[in-house]
Amino acid sequence: MTTALAVVAAAALIAGALLIWSRTRRVVTTPAERAVHSALHTASLAAVPLRRGLTEESAREAAPHLRALTGAEALALADADGTVLAWDGPHAELAEYFGEAAERAVAGQRPVLVAGPGRGEHAGRTLIAQPLLIESNGVAGVLGVVNTGQPGPGRLGAVAEVARYACGQLELAELDASRARLDRAEVRALRAQISPHFIYNALNTIASFVRTDPARARELILEFADFTRYSFRAAGEFTVLSDELRNIERYLALERARFGDALQVRLRIAPEVLGVVLPFLALQPLVENAVRHGLAGAAHGGTVSIVATDAGTDCVISVEDDGVGMDPDLLRSGALDAVDTGTGPAGSGEAAHVGLANVDDRLRAAFGDDYGLVVETAPGAGTKVSLRVPKFRAGIRP
Repeated sequence: MTTALAVVAAAALIAGALLIWSRTRRVVTTPAERAVHSALHTASLAAVPLRRGLTEESAREAAPHLRALTGAEALALADADGTVLAWDGPHAELAEYFGEAAERAVAGQRPVLVAGPGRGEHAGRTLIAQPLLIESNGVAGVLGVVNTGQPGPGRLGAVAEVARYACGQLELAELDASRARLDRAEVRALRAQISPHFIYNALNTIASFVRTDPARARELILEFADFTRYSFRAAGEFTVLSDELRNIERYLALERARFGDALQVRLRIAPEVLGVVLPFLALQPLVENAVRHGLAGAAHGGTVSIVATDAGTDCVISVEDDGVGMDPDLLRSGALDAVDTGTGPAGSGEAAHVGLANVDDRLRAAFGDDYGLVVETAPGAGTKVSLRVPKFRAGIRP
């Protein structure tokens, strides 16, 4: 984790330096200043493909910029198996020798220097195979550099520093991939938490209409099929608000068929926020908890209100019930997990284990800590859960 933080700090430093230069570029006149800018700009160009991980495509895009940073005659990148992914510059016939040197560099986890590879016209050249070592994943690949003559300490040091920079970008790519895998795992966990009681009760409700109202039973079967198809779809981790609300309508249609007039639903949705992107299955757990809390201990049923409003650059969504509420101290001491496990007032019978904590974590991971769940509640006063999502966030799309 320390290495990862150091890499992030280095990336931020480079970005800050570029920003400062961009604001003062009219006064960058000396050769040294121009050289610094050129190096930083080239490094930023190499970072873009490397942040996608080391593949044949990213290696091909990054190689010219890494070659410029090292000042090499030619530069190559290989994967952790020694397979050459890209070669930039002349002397491509040396790729075979680089592949062999890359395998040795991976095996020994240290640089390998080959003098006069191939002999003949290449007798005066030197090939350096520098392993790309990542703390979290061992050797990620190998950086190869071809130069004329025997490299001195300065050349070897420059190659090592460029390799270190490439490793930093690859480690950030691994962190991005790990976060994506975690997001997918959390979605799978959330799907697994869809209440089996709800599924059992929905099927029982449908069965009760089969004889008395076959048309109604058929309608509910279609709603149930669409609800499960959406909830267990193989799409990405994000969706649009309109799709999430449509799935909630299916859920509420099944619950209202079961409870009848005991469950009242109020919706107030601003049309301009229907296209807002939010984490997949972010609202369904909130509505399911509201239904349980709204009906728990209420002799005359309860009401669930769903509101989505335009708040400038953000969209604010709230799900509220008028049920038994809960002790705010539970929120201050462990909060959403208490609701999840049914230790609050509404959990005495059927545990309210749909993942509010899961939704809170995913909102914060996607948009930052300013975008978690906000819970307002008190015993006997119902519960209101609100969330705020940005109308637009670069890199996040359904």
